[in-house]
Amino acid sequence: MVSKKSLLVVVVMVMLAAIVLPVVAQDGELDGAGWCSGVNLRFFAGGTEGDAFATIVYRGALAAARDTGANVEYVFSGWDSPMMVQQLREAIAVQPDGIAMMGHPGDDAILPLAADAAADGIKMMYQNVDVPLVRAAYGGGYVGAQLGPQGRALGEEAIRQFDLLEGSTVLVLANVTDTNRAQRELGTAAAFEEAGFNVVLVDSPPDWAADPNLGIPSISAALLNNPETSVIVFSGGQLLGNTPAFLEAAGKQPGEVIAIGFDTSELIIQNFREGWVQLTSDQQPWLQGYMPVISLCQQIKFGLGALNVDTGAGFIDANNFEQVADLAIAGLR
Repeated sequence: MVSKKSLLVVVVMVMLAAIVLPVVAQDGELDGAGWCSGVNLRFFAGGTEGDAFATIVYRGALAAARDTGANVEYVFSGWDSPMMVQQLREAIAVQPDGIAMMGHPGDDAILPLAADAAADGIKMMYQNVDVPLVRAAYGGGYVGAQLGPQGRALGEEAIRQFDLLEGSTVLVLANVTDTNRAQRELGTAAAFEEAGFNVVLVDSPPDWAADPNLGIPSISAALLNNPETSVIVFSGGQLLGNTPAFLEAAGKQPGEVIAIGFDTSELIIQNFREGWVQLTSDQQPWLQGYMPVISLCQQIKFGLGALNVDTGAGFIDANNFEQVADLAIAGLR
């Protein structure tokens, strides 16, 4: 039985809601899809137009722009860090209200530009690769997986799932010169090394993400030079999607070498079905497009704090890939 006191509280709350909510809707401009209209943003998608990963990020940002009414200009960089730095410099020069930036160039390269943005009152968000020193100094949130832990978890999951010969070789593709970005693959390498495997790092420059076929000579050579290889770890979804080309060039059949890596795409789903790929760690790139735009709009319009979102979603393997297949094929996962 509801007491009179409880009933009175409910009535008062309903009356307050009737008074306050219309004010919020009018003054806060929350009623409708245009609540962030008049706000100008620059969004970095990372790769090239049509790139399997960058396209999903881009679609997420497009959806956020549509949902908020923000005016968003999109920047494609071909995963080229020096180009990103120059494009960020140009973006700051035109004085947008906010910028969503890929963190690939790293803390040292971004720090002075983040200082310029802060001095000009430009809000910053970062996606895909974290820049913790930049954010500690000048603010901004991060939307993406926690790269080091994500990479280590992938290695540990592969060791748990597969009957691997201890002491065998694991090829890990990584661009070790890109300190912030390489944390993920180096985390995978550390997990295998600590479990007693022989880890061979294979340099994976950023332009392979734009055109994975560029990696065929180096990757096939690494496989041929290390015939005892049991696992190959690919450094991104673009390369994981190209697994058949790499393994066939080395004379390998599906499943002869366990292929693992990161992300999903239509090609990766096809590779699961054909037995070329056995495990991937999903990082939900659509959210890496959507949430930075939402956060910038919230900061600029309502003075809210920057969002930090860990988009690491767990593992996709031969047992569960069909659960996300339709979304991956649609370019949303």
